[in-house]
Amino acid sequence: MRALPLISIAALALGVTVGTTAQAAESTYGQGDFFTRAGLAKVSPKDDNGDYDSLGVDKVDVKDGRGFAITFGYRFLDKWGVELLAAQRFKHDFNLDGDHGGSVKHLPPTLTLQYYPLGGTDARVQPYVGAGINYTRFSAENVDIEGASMDMENSWGWAGQVGVDLVLNDHWALNAAAWYLDIDSNVTASAGGETYKTHLDIDPVVIMSGISYRF
Repeated sequence: MRALPLISIAALALGVTVGTTAQAAESTYGQGDFFTRAGLAKVSPKDDNGDYDSLGVDKVDVKDGRGFAITFGYRFLDKWGVELLAAQRFKHDFNLDGDHGGSVKHLPPTLTLQYYPLGGTDARVQPYVGAGINYTRFSAENVDIEGASMDMENSWGWAGQVGVDLVLNDHWALNAAAWYLDIDSNVTASAGGETYKTHLDIDPVVIMSGISYRF
């Protein structure tokens, strides 16, 4: 189900290129622009994230997280730019075999190189796509198993992005964006005096909606 919002945003971002150049903004968007985007974000990990066979657990499912996100970017050419995604720490509950098993927080700064097909024009609709790298820092790991603890290694991975700005005036725009983040973590769990190791594939889709400001 999580693919539907991503497909919708992709269709909006890439499909609106036809006919939008006739809609004039007050000035062109392109080279030399500094901008920031902010809004609410939903982080949806993929289903069936891993297993803890050594602990007698068959299935681990990491639940969605929500929070405030902000980005900072620069257009070094009319059609090319870079953007850094920052956010508050997202909290995720997780289930073990269908029962609540604990929670974890993570911070996922992501840097992408972006392409704007309508860059350098006065089109009010400015779609973009991007690709780059993600670094995820895990913290506050908590396991609801008596006598158990968990530690998750931080993660490096690739990232993909799609988004669109609906320009309101020279400075303000409405924004919708989505990222796919390649997040994997080696997990060390301790219980009953024993230590166990496993691997989690989280690989979330991040959906953000909010506003954009061009300086």
